[in-house]
Amino acid sequence: MTRKPRDQFAKQFLEELLSPLGKVEVNKEVIDEARQIDVLFSPAPTSLDQAQALGLLGRIAVLNTALLEPFRNQPSKTEVRNCLLKLLAVIADSQRQAKRKNTTLPEDNLARLWILSPSVSPGLLDSFGAKLNLGDWLSGVYFLPDSFRTAIIAINELPATQETLWFRLLGKGGVQQQAVQELVALPLENRLRRNVLEIVYRWRINIMTQQELTQEDEELMINLTAAYEEARAQAVQEGVQQGFQQGFQQGQRQVVENLLRYRFGSVDEELARVVDGLLQLSPEEFMPLCLQLSREELLARLSQ
Repeated sequence: MTRKPRDQFAKQFLEELLSPLGKVEVNKEVIDEARQIDVLFSPAPTSLDQAQALGLLGRIAVLNTALLEPFRNQPSKTEVRNCLLKLLAVIADSQRQAKRKNTTLPEDNLARLWILSPSVSPGLLDSFGAKLNLGDWLSGVYFLPDSFRTAIIAINELPATQETLWFRLLGKGGVQQQAVQELVALPLENRLRRNVLEIVYRWRINIMTQQELTQEDEELMINLTAAYEEARAQAVQEGVQQGFQQGFQQGQRQVVENLLRYRFGSVDEELARVVDGLLQLSPEEFMPLCLQLSREELLARLSQ
């Protein structure tokens, strides 16, 4: 399992939102020194209409190839420079491919880098010459000089509108809490709402298996767990729980089986018979049983 639960959530979240619009590659390696791009997105030709539902994220996605680098806290200057190195490697690779085909790439077709940060200090922005472009873009989107093809998005400075919701869900503190409330308030039939809540549910279960969590991870779990619980309650009231439950049960079964493999090395026929019994319990109930009881105690407990 990943040692950075919040990072993994951000990548899964962006992958879910962008996959209908084009090709999404998570942890994409670039050749120069095997660096990994958090999310590399290449838009499909027919993605424009679907992109509108994603607001600012959709606008970014359909421009051209996009490198999306989400950070849990403000990146350091070194981290920003490392992101720039990834961008330059992607651009160099695309130019090499074009040269082999005896074509050239217009400047506007080159990839862009989008660094996502909960907040950004004036000092960091000044050090890279990042400026707002309020004539064409929202507040909170800071562009480096043109040739760098890079922007830094200060999530806490984005206006609290539907257009920025999907970015604000990756924010912190009150910014994220408000975005969570807006997510839950979306119509129950909204596909993005449903899919994101399913990611939240699976992520919440997986993070509970981590032995060490950072303060940021704990905050994220609290904020997103509240979103899941409220949405699930609404789904029950509206009589559409079955659609949620099918995805949730599949995720829970995988978590239970992973926990048993972690404790006992494999899930043999004997252990497989207790999985359904464990799935009748809540995560708060079945996780201590899987992690604390011996094999004999577990079998005895679930055979009763």
